[in-house]
Amino acid sequence: MDITEKNFRKVYLLRRTIGIVFQDFKLLKNRTVSENIRFALEVTGHPREEAEKRVSEILSWIGLQGRERDLIVTLSAGEQQRVAIARSLINDPPILLADEPTGDLDAQMTKDIMGIFNSLHLKGTTIVFATHNVDLIKRYPYRTIILLDGKRADGKKNEEMRVGG
Repeated sequence: MDITEKNFRKVYLLRRTIGIVFQDFKLLKNRTVSENIRFALEVTGHPREEAEKRVSEILSWIGLQGRERDLIVTLSAGEQQRVAIARSLINDPPILLADEPTGDLDAQMTKDIMGIFNSLHLKGTTIVFATHNVDLIKRYPYRTIILLDGKRADGKKNEEMRVGG
């Protein structure tokens, strides 16, 4: 999809190919775990029966089966982050953007979340992961691009920057 066209009007199609995990989760507080995840399928027109099946599968994969009807506010920060990840993945996006996804989590939950990201990476999902946690970066041997004041710290030009899965 060429998004450099002057009159590119298919932004909505582009957005459907990108999963986003926000630092502050962006979950709907007055909805259940299942409703938060299913919401991404509803807005893209998936049939309810298919959506229910996919939500069930992804809840099992992220370790939250049995919590479908729990309100978001009753979950720990780590559990909320798992719901946010599940919602970002429910449409099987080839690209996942994660903004400080482990920022407020304890060491064990951070390890669990990084395990989920590693599994996604091994399945072919490209993950762009933003973090200030240098220790976390050192523990996971993936390509790292360091930015300082919005520019690459190594001085390379933006056109040289290629991020792969």
